[in-house]
Amino acid sequence: QVQLVESGGGSVQTGGSLRLSCAASLRTFSDYAMGWFRQAPGKEREFVAATKWIGLNTYYADYADSVKGRFTISRDNAKKTVYLQMNSLKPEDTAVYYCAADQRWERLPRGLGDYWGQGTQVTVSS
Repeated sequence: QVQLVESGGGSVQTGGSLRLSCAASLRTFSDYAMGWFRQAPGKEREFVAATKWIGLNTYYADYADSVKGRFTISRDNAKKTVYLQMNSLKPEDTAVYYCAADQRWERLPRGLGDYWGQGTQVTVSS
């Protein structure tokens, strides 16, 4: 059974940083595009970032406009882990953050994924 386990959430003040991790039990992790999503109270889940390994040390990455320049997604295929470095955090970044995996890169920005984690809470106070 595939498991995605997020960690690294917490509470920070505006302008602070957090680094989220998502460890995946996927047998062929490198074949999967990995993404981060978030859901704030009373709102729909939204796409945050996604990454796909295309060989050697080359990756695709895509970001929601709201996080470009502040968040960085990365992955370590050997550790089967994807990360989300979040800098310059704002109160509007407060949400439960989920990671997802899909073998088709184009599905993640559309909010689709084969596998999903349980989420980790990020709270940014002003």
